[in-house]
Amino acid sequence: MEEKPTIPIITGSEALIRSLINEGVDTIFGYPGGAAIPIFDALYDHKNEINHILVRHEQGAVHAAEGYARVSKKVGVVLVTSGPGATNTITGITDAMMDSIPLVVITGQVASSLLGTDAFQEADVIGITQPITKWAYQIRRAEDIAWAVSRAFYIAASGRPGPVVLDIAKDAQNNKTPYMYQKTTFIRSYQPTPDIDEESIKKAAELINQAKKPFALVGHGVILGNAENELKEFLEKADIPFASTVLGLSAMPSSHPLNCGMLGMHGNIGPNMKTNECDVLIAIGMRFDDRVTGNPNTYAKQAKIIHFDIDPAEIDKNIKVDVKVIGDVKETLPQVTRLLKENSHKDWLAEFKPHEEREYEKVIKDELYPTSGEIKMGEVINKVSEATGNDAICVTDVGQNQMMGARYFKFSQSRSLVTSGGLGTMGFGLPAAIGAKYGAPDRTVCVFVGDGGFQMTIQELGTIMEYGVDVKIILLNNNYLGMVRQWQELFYDERYSETHMKNPDFVKIAEAYGIKGRKVTQREELDDAISEMLNHKGPYLLEVKVETKGMVYPMIPAGGNITNILLGEKNGKGN
Repeated sequence: MEEKPTIPIITGSEALIRSLINEGVDTIFGYPGGAAIPIFDALYDHKNEINHILVRHEQGAVHAAEGYARVSKKVGVVLVTSGPGATNTITGITDAMMDSIPLVVITGQVASSLLGTDAFQEADVIGITQPITKWAYQIRRAEDIAWAVSRAFYIAASGRPGPVVLDIAKDAQNNKTPYMYQKTTFIRSYQPTPDIDEESIKKAAELINQAKKPFALVGHGVILGNAENELKEFLEKADIPFASTVLGLSAMPSSHPLNCGMLGMHGNIGPNMKTNECDVLIAIGMRFDDRVTGNPNTYAKQAKIIHFDIDPAEIDKNIKVDVKVIGDVKETLPQVTRLLKENSHKDWLAEFKPHEEREYEKVIKDELYPTSGEIKMGEVINKVSEATGNDAICVTDVGQNQMMGARYFKFSQSRSLVTSGGLGTMGFGLPAAIGAKYGAPDRTVCVFVGDGGFQMTIQELGTIMEYGVDVKIILLNNNYLGMVRQWQELFYDERYSETHMKNPDFVKIAEAYGIKGRKVTQREELDDAISEMLNHKGPYLLEVKVETKGMVYPMIPAGGNITNILLGEKNGKGN
């Protein structure tokens, strides 16, 4: 008679760690505290299986986990304590929710007998995080831990991804439980991938086949759905020009002949103009964010609109569409592609060219190739991109550095841009770069930060120091909160209220953390400094003193018509 396998009896904390291992977790970003000590104690026995990265602030842990998830195709994992440890994660969790990043954030909690008593370091983590997560669950019994972890990873990674929070009471961590692990593959009432409607597939194909001027908008959903190859076949078969949202930028190589650039407020002229001239607009894995559409009442009124998305809630939310193709784009795109005719839209694609030439003459030439004056942000970003063979991961903080990075860094493979899209979180860049390096250790990671955002999470230089994380930090220092200053110049009569910054010696700070640094103030030094940075083994801070009052152009004023584009003539006030 066959013996039944022995079911181990272990603590809830040990059950948690084993469950993470069963989910394939190899890296955790975290910070210990009283209500999570049992978990960290259990982690001590599994150092060979799970790599824990001790950040310097819990916000940094979540952004690092985001960076890891964005480049690795895995779920990012965070482990923190209760109370302030948990509440310090809120910004990062919101950021992940806005950008659909799969995370499992594990917070310690006071013992279940103390819940609701205002115990030391108690916070209502579930109440706080329910609106900013796909699922938030409090575990009060050790026997529920394996079940909850399994569900958490399934929910975080399936369908439209997003963050999940597990709040674990201290007695659940300490108590014993029989342990068995079963991966979740189905949850009743949760349908992460909607059924595909064959009629909508046919309608989409018919519209595209009839189109004289089709135009595709590529969003983050293509990358999240690992549908880059399917997108390529779709676009090339019907010869459809496309542009990308900021988060969709690396889904296709920058050099692809159908690639017309970036959409939105600081996007390229051609894509924004042609959105209001195409006859069929095809949105793929994007949500018609206000930074892309401008005034929705004047957006693409002449076009039939097809919207591919996995989340039915995004359909008709901001822009009314003619054909909704709901489902996983990895499945829906090929079904439409099969029905498409081989086509050529050479004349339509050629219409983008005059806009490219105008933008080059009015904006790009002076930004990338200035012959005198202060160093430009775009100039630095372009030089770094070229020096990496356009093959690095570009991480940005938020502000002018972000928009310049999106505009002028070039991409040769997917998952190469890591940036805070929907929430626009200053302080995101440095910790996200740490996570990106752990998620893609064989790739060069370059993070562009401004002097404002850098100082919001500058303590993560300590994490870089402790683990020797090989990230290249390019600090574009203009002594201003540059993007707010730009708006003050354009729309607030140059009243620069609270945007000028007096900054410390950043290179000395880096050196205090054991990180090699160099400051560049002259254009002639730039190439040599970039070469030194990229050839240096280990982390490096390159501070570049850039144009004090630089502007990011083109620019569409918020809420304006997407064809009303400012190009910076007449002292930055004309179009």
